[in-house]
Amino acid sequence: FVILVMIQLVNASIHHYSNQPFTHRSNAFFFHAGTEALLSPSSSSSSSSSSSSHSPHNSFIRFETVTFTRPKQSAITHGPMQQNTGLVEAIILQVKDRNRIGGFHFTPKSDLICCDPNLSREHNCNLGQVIIHNNPNNPHFPKRIKTFFQGTNEIVHMVPQTVNINTTGMYYLYFMFCDPNLKGTTVTGTTVWRNPHGYLPAKMAPLMTLYGFMSLAYLFLGLLWFLRFLQFWKEKDIVHVHLHYHITAVIALGMCEMALWYFEYANFNTTGTRPMGITIWAVTFTSVKKSLSRLLLLLVSMGYGVVRPTLGAHGVAYRVMLLGGLYFVACQVFELVEHLGNINDFSGKSKLLLVLPVTRRNLAKLEIYRKFTNTLAVSVLLSIAWVGFELYFNATDPLSELWQIAWIIPTFWSLLSYTLLLVICILWAPSHNPTRYAYLEGTDDFDEEGISLTSGVAKMSGDVAAMLERKERIGSSATDLTFGDDIEEDKRE
Repeated sequence: FVILVMIQLVNASIHHYSNQPFTHRSNAFFFHAGTEALLSPSSSSSSSSSSSSHSPHNSFIRFETVTFTRPKQSAITHGPMQQNTGLVEAIILQVKDRNRIGGFHFTPKSDLICCDPNLSREHNCNLGQVIIHNNPNNPHFPKRIKTFFQGTNEIVHMVPQTVNINTTGMYYLYFMFCDPNLKGTTVTGTTVWRNPHGYLPAKMAPLMTLYGFMSLAYLFLGLLWFLRFLQFWKEKDIVHVHLHYHITAVIALGMCEMALWYFEYANFNTTGTRPMGITIWAVTFTSVKKSLSRLLLLLVSMGYGVVRPTLGAHGVAYRVMLLGGLYFVACQVFELVEHLGNINDFSGKSKLLLVLPVTRRNLAKLEIYRKFTNTLAVSVLLSIAWVGFELYFNATDPLSELWQIAWIIPTFWSLLSYTLLLVICILWAPSHNPTRYAYLEGTDDFDEEGISLTSGVAKMSGDVAAMLERKERIGSSATDLTFGDDIEEDKRE
């Protein structure tokens, strides 16, 4: 259902309009036809012109088959021989020039957009047209393109033309009219927005590089993990093999996710559209990978594969799976809305704060959890700080004026997720001594209260240290440790 609803909201560098209505505001009617970041051409180009041909290395906005349709009641109020019986204007402007549109330039408190008789007398603006004050540093912008209805015609076709962009910035396109008699007019057609590097909006271009780099990083991590996994595959006493399967799945999904996003952006850059199939697959891989990653953090934090052989007691496994399923559904809906809807860098991040209990008295396990706790604590602090920065960034930049650095926001979350996975791979890597994770007996006489989970070194007396060393050595050399013994020890603990 969500997919069917969002099909009509797909946005791209090729913008399609189908009988879109105009919105009334102040004394004008407008339709927002697109917003994208455009870069200046990499090579010298001619000045902005509405009729010049465009080079593959130029940025431009091209109007194709744009048609305006006004109501019949508006058309019949004019004679068949009359000319210019209705005006619709296409306005192209940079976000920094927004105050150059309307009466704000004349009166800071004015919210008028169109020139009325009073403004026409006082400031010599063109009556019935949108008020525009050109930028002295770029006299061609904001740019106005006029299209007139003729006689009693209900339909007018905009002249196909290309507007070259020579200045880097966030550009807005509006179709506007000031005549109240044109109320009910609709717009149909297509506009094409292109950067020198392709159709991919400049705000999204750095993300394609990021996804390509991250896919290679996941591939490299996967190769190292796979070789390590094969090296100790025949070890008989690997007690956390299921955890390794989970880690392997997360690495594989991460690689597929980043590769799919890279190819989705590359296709977007080439064609100017985002195919539903590729986007949905990429979104689904993202949701599955995020869900499994959160579950991996949760399982590791609960001690699965380290201090617990199973999560089946008291319905814990059921609750964990339910939590993972709910997270997947929420993540899938969020990603669909974000990527199948309007291009927008704002995305709220929900972070799961995990409490890591120390439930066993074993130095090897405690050392692992100490390192994992420190890593997770740092990641939580960084996440909180970054969420604060992200909220501040979006609150102070509602018009995307800082679009050139907006790519760092999703980059941080990708790198943080990869770093946490890398730490887990290092701490829980297959080894020649897997019994350091086993469920050992005989540690009841060791006082765990003297050891801090976040301390760097455990301070113990020589006798206690020697006793623990002997027990670790006995555990690592034992070959008859059964799973049933582990369970019984777990019950006693």
